[in-house]
Amino acid sequence: MIKVGIVGGTGYTGVELLRLLAQHPQAEVAVITSRSEAGVAVADMYPNLRGHYDGLAFSVPDSKTLSACDVVFFATPHGVAHALAGELLAAGTKVIDLSADFRLQDATEWGKWYGQPHGAPELLKDAVYGLPEVNREKIRQARLIAVPGCYPTATQLGFLPLLEAGLADPSRLIADCKSGVSGAGRGAAVGSLFCEAGESMKAYAVKGHRHLPEISQGLRLAAGKDVGLTFVPHLTPMIRGIHATLYATVADKSVDLQALFEKRYADEPFVDVMPAGSHPETRSVRGANVCRIAVHRPQGGDLVVVLSVIDNLVKGASGQAVQNLNILFGLDERMGLSHAGLLP
Repeated sequence: MIKVGIVGGTGYTGVELLRLLAQHPQAEVAVITSRSEAGVAVADMYPNLRGHYDGLAFSVPDSKTLSACDVVFFATPHGVAHALAGELLAAGTKVIDLSADFRLQDATEWGKWYGQPHGAPELLKDAVYGLPEVNREKIRQARLIAVPGCYPTATQLGFLPLLEAGLADPSRLIADCKSGVSGAGRGAAVGSLFCEAGESMKAYAVKGHRHLPEISQGLRLAAGKDVGLTFVPHLTPMIRGIHATLYATVADKSVDLQALFEKRYADEPFVDVMPAGSHPETRSVRGANVCRIAVHRPQGGDLVVVLSVIDNLVKGASGQAVQNLNILFGLDERMGLSHAGLLP
């Protein structure tokens, strides 16, 4: 049994991690921390978990207690994992970080986008970007895993087959992405209020979103050269879900793009390439660790449109974290993650 610790278990990614691990036959949550909710029982804060974590309560983060775990998940705001990850790694504990702390390979770039100096640049050389469809073998040997963000997961998985095959013009990529309100986190904010977000949709951070350098980093590695990416995120009046509409110029019209995508993801348990002409819906992946993709070439032109949908809290966060856990500990990658999406 894998002894698990969770730092920051009171947010949406934290409770989703608890929900998924409650179904995992080889994982046991031994420690869960929250400075603000120390002493509160998990089942009292989240009644949906009653009967699963009876006796488990939030505690103040303590490196000694956490280092007794086999693996520690950080479901925290950026900057928190910087302070604790080094101590845990030195004690031999594996770290799976759901925040953005170790996703970017360049500490200076991280500081530019997150408004503070990187707190543990010496650990970046050990950090493995946890996108299994790209880095599975590196994940198996990792000490520190940086779980990708939600927008980066949907966007990279949609663009990868085109860039890896050298088909898309890497200088002209567009990602038009929509997210549910849970992507903004559980903290109180006016923009997340029902009266503000309901019956409306808006773009935001057009000038530059924090996920832009992460997406560009992954696409640059896939293409083997610099990329020109325009990324525009939108807030939509739904709780869960990411819908990424991706545009790329592909001049070679002789390539069977449907076959290309199907071949690229044929052995990937959590990427579903839908039949030609499909339009994947976010509700089809709600609660599931699946990315559903469809590829189109409208009017047979050189502009290719890829549709990519995920649940931002599952494949875009906690589910992908558990997928990394399974790979890291040599388990079946689908363990605890095989459930279907929720309908309606």
